[in-house]
This record gives sequence, C-alpha cells and structure tokens, in this order.
Amino acid sequence: MSGEFGLKESVSMALGGMIGGGIYAVLGVVANIAMFATWFGFVAAGVVAVCAGYSYNKLNALGDQRGGSVSFVQEFVGNSTLAGMLGWSLLFGYIGSMAMYAFAFAEFTTAFNAVPDSYAGFSLRPVISVLSIALFVALNVAGARITGSAENVLVAAKVAILVAFGVWGLAYLGPVSPQSVSLGFSHLTGVTPLVAAAISFVAFQGWQLLFYDQERIGDPVDTIRRAVYISIPAAVAIYVMVAVVTTNLAPQAIQHHPHVALGDAASAMLGYVGLGSLGMIIISISALFSTGSAINATLFSSGHFAKGLLDSDLLPDQIGDTDADGVPDKTFLVLGAITAAFSAWGSLGAITSFASLAFIIVFGAMSVLAFRERDRGDVNPIPPAIGAVGAAVFAPVMFWNLYNREPNTFWMVLVVAVAVVAVELLYFERGELEEVVPVTLERAVERVEDGIGEDSE
Repeated sequence: MSGEFGLKESVSMALGGMIGGGIYAVLGVVANIAMFATWFGFVAAGVVAVCAGYSYNKLNALGDQRGGSVSFVQEFVGNSTLAGMLGWSLLFGYIGSMAMYAFAFAEFTTAFNAVPDSYAGFSLRPVISVLSIALFVALNVAGARITGSAENVLVAAKVAILVAFGVWGLAYLGPVSPQSVSLGFSHLTGVTPLVAAAISFVAFQGWQLLFYDQERIGDPVDTIRRAVYISIPAAVAIYVMVAVVTTNLAPQAIQHHPHVALGDAASAMLGYVGLGSLGMIIISISALFSTGSAINATLFSSGHFAKGLLDSDLLPDQIGDTDADGVPDKTFLVLGAITAAFSAWGSLGAITSFASLAFIIVFGAMSVLAFRERDRGDVNPIPPAIGAVGAAVFAPVMFWNLYNREPNTFWMVLVVAVAVVAVELLYFERGELEEVVPVTLERAVERVEDGIGEDSE
C-alpha cells in the first residue's frame, strides 16, 4: 500500500522515535558524566548519526532491496551469517532501548507523591517497569497501534513540550536567573565528551526505523533521505537546549537523582511565577506519555523486524511462526520477556550502555559498507568515513569509561555482549558445526579405541 506516508509523516515517525523517550532516559546518565558539557555529547553523537544516515540513504538508493541494515549486508556483501549477526545485534539494541524507556517510565511514575518508591522494603521501580512492558506487549498482541495523523499529533505534542521547556529555560537563564550560564568548555578536553557522545548514541536510533517501513512511504528513497536529514538535526537542537537548561538549573538533582532531573529544572523555572510543583507534574506526565509511546512504537517496529528475520531464516522458529499473518504473538511475548528481564535486573547505566553499543556497531558497520561502495553512484566517502571512525572511537571509549567508573556495569555489559555473539555464532554456523563436530568426535573415539587396542596387546 505505497504512498500512505509522505515527508511530514516520515519526519514525525523519525523524530518521534528519537525524541519519544530518549531524552528522558538518557539525559541523566550522560549529565552525570559530562555535567555542563552534556550538550557537546549530543552534538558529537548527532554528527556521527547524520553520517550514518547518509550511509543508509546511499545504500538504499544503490540497492535493489528496500530494507535496512540486514538487507544491505545481504545485497552488498552476500554473507548471511554477517547479515544475521547484524540483525540480532540490532534486535538486542531495540530490546535495550525498550528496557531503557521502561526504566525511565518507572522513575517518573515514582516521582509523583502518590506513588511510593518502595513497599515493605522492596523497590517498586522494577515492578513498574515490568508492568509497563507487559501492558504494551498486551496492546501489540491485541493489535493496537497508533499511526498516521494521530502519530503526527502525538509527536507534535511531545516535541512542543520539550521545545517550550528549552526556550523558556534559556529565557529564564538569561535575564531572570541570577546565575551565570555554564557551557562546560573546560570539560571539553580528554575523553569525557567522547564518553558522553557514546552513551547518548542510543538517543539517535529512531530514524532508521523508516527503512523497514518503505512500502507505506511514497517515493521512499527520496522521502526517507529528506526525513533523515531533517529529523536528526532537529533532535540535536532539542537535546542541546534541554541539556543546557537542565544542567544549569538542576545541578544538584543530577548529582543525587539524575533520572528525574528534568522535572527539577522545570520546577525551578516555574517556581519564578509561583508554580514550582506544576513543573515536575508537567514534565512527569510528558515523560510517562513519551516513554510509554516509545515502548509501544519500538515493540511494534522490532516485532516486524523480527518477523522479517524469521522469514529469512535468521531467527529460530521457536521465536515465532513464519506462516503467521503479521507478527506472531509469540514474537511479541519473547521480546517482552527479554526486555522485562533487562529492565528489572539491569541498572539504567548498563541498559543505556548496552543499547548504545548495539547501535554503534550497526551504524558503524553500515558506514563501512557505504565507504566500500564509494566508487558507485555519487557516494561521497567523507560522511561514511566519519561515521565509521566515530563508531570505532565510541565503542572502546564506552568500555574504558565503564571499566573505570562502573566496573560492575562493565562486566555485565561485556558478559552479555559476549554471550550474544556466542549464541549468534552457534546459531548461524550450526550447519558447519553439525558437519564438523560428529567427524571430530568420531576421530577422537577411533584414537581412543586404537590406544586401548595397543595397550591390550
């Protein structure tokens, strides 16, 4: 059904995928590391994301298949193992994103005075996160999904709240607030800005969902190209405004409870007109709405992405029935269960780092692939080179930061990443293993029998 969405709807989808829940979940984690230089982390991550977007657009124009990263690898590399491993990495990135949104959803829920942080000595945060995921899994299984003009209205409302927050905050910091505005230029040395960029990378992943929905977009190659180049800079501008305002108005909140620091900054602004408590309420309601819709949209998109992997035999049949009409219910349930486990037992820093790492790997790989195709068409090698180098820098910097600042998180992320890669290799090389392992065992048994025979003689 081609032509259902035009440029406006595509920009809305891409911007909604980034703004939807990213700023509420990521800001506190990044600000806790870079403080007043948080804005630079978003700018650097945005530059690499734009270069990755350029790579996606060029590969989409060059190729015959209309898909995303998995289709690009299948068409331009012809290696199903690499395509499958990239697909799994991307799927785990979506799972990490949903867990991150669910974590933020719970944090802002408990920001209301009516909701306690704990009950009988047990934290309610993991419970609320799991319940939020269960709700949206049930909605997707039931077939509920917001599209079209409704999506435009909802995204416009979410963006309007954050833009109003940023504009009013900058105005307040100017002539109204007695404090001077700090942009953290003294913190732009060393690796801290790069760490901030690497961790915030997950906040720029929503645009690439457009590449998996091209059959519903009119003139998809050109429309998606323009939507990507509009939505990413717009997201960067909003993130920068919000980061500058929050770090300057709520530095103490960032130190003590960074996950809801946005609400404290809103309270400080509206406190000037005697409505301080209203600021936290507005931001918390916006955060609940944004993170909830982000869970729903990401679950819907990742479910359809997983269905594509199933149809290509890149996921085991146990994940869902390939003959099902639409996304199998089991697929939504499996994705929801893994997401719930991540959100219940992982810290926000670990979840954010894992999700960012997945997208750094995938976007970096697409940049490398576009750079390889620089002699075809009109591919300018500079943007793909920047995307590839940026990804190559972000990944080790993130691990270095975790190892030094949060060793427990480092080992958790490392173990999960290694386990994911090991499972991928076992699955995609299972045919070769089925041939090699029996022969190897047979030869080992023969050697043992020969040894026993010689001993008996």
